[in-house]
Amino acid sequence: MSGHSKWNNIKRKKEKTDGAKAKIFTKMAREIAVAVREGGGGDPTSNSRLRDAIAKAKSQNVPNDNIERSIKKASESKDDNYETIMYEGYGPNGVAIIVETLTDNRNRTAANMRHYFDKFGGNLGTSGCVSFLFNQKGVLVLDAEGLDEEKVMEDCFEAGAEDFDMGEDYIEITTAPLDLGKVREAMEKMGYQFDNFEVAYLPTTESAVEGDDNIKKMGLLLDALDDDDDVQDVWHNLANEDVLDR
Repeated sequence: MSGHSKWNNIKRKKEKTDGAKAKIFTKMAREIAVAVREGGGGDPTSNSRLRDAIAKAKSQNVPNDNIERSIKKASESKDDNYETIMYEGYGPNGVAIIVETLTDNRNRTAANMRHYFDKFGGNLGTSGCVSFLFNQKGVLVLDAEGLDEEKVMEDCFEAGAEDFDMGEDYIEITTAPLDLGKVREAMEKMGYQFDNFEVAYLPTTESAVEGDDNIKKMGLLLDALDDDDDVQDVWHNLANEDVLDR
């Protein structure tokens, strides 16, 4: 699997956001609303984008009642006008960062992004300034406990995956971005349950943060981005993420 492991990033987010479920619910509700509007309505059987959004919400422990309410509200309301806007920039020591936002107020979101990058030693750049350092891929994560490597590899390739990497604790499967839902559904029918899945930006090169001040600022920048309700996801090419948790 090209790029570096996403699971450390995912695990860090989960640990951080387990105590802030309201933020998770808000972000998933927005994603469901966009899926309903842009994917073809509130019926997941005919709206593959909505099926993916529902599955993602469930993987984040969003209750079924919340999911159903979000679908109903999005189906009935014409007020929600969220749009996806990508931001790119550099953190301390030139760490490349891509931020995906889902917002109903692009001026507010742009101002917040600029503030976070400026405050914590980074620079918000223009579109394309760092995306060339990443490959966009579908990523699915399985708990490796009790799973046979050869069997999982055989099944994931049969389902249409591109690559497979078995670590000590987790298995990462990569797909073409548009094949993520198809591979997930095929493997779920085989009995697999995923801890996480998403279309992600995987770095092709990495950059380390050095110095206590830069390490502190990098951690604060990622925290600020994760805490913003408009931010759906953050990707970076930080090589030594373990230093942020010291």
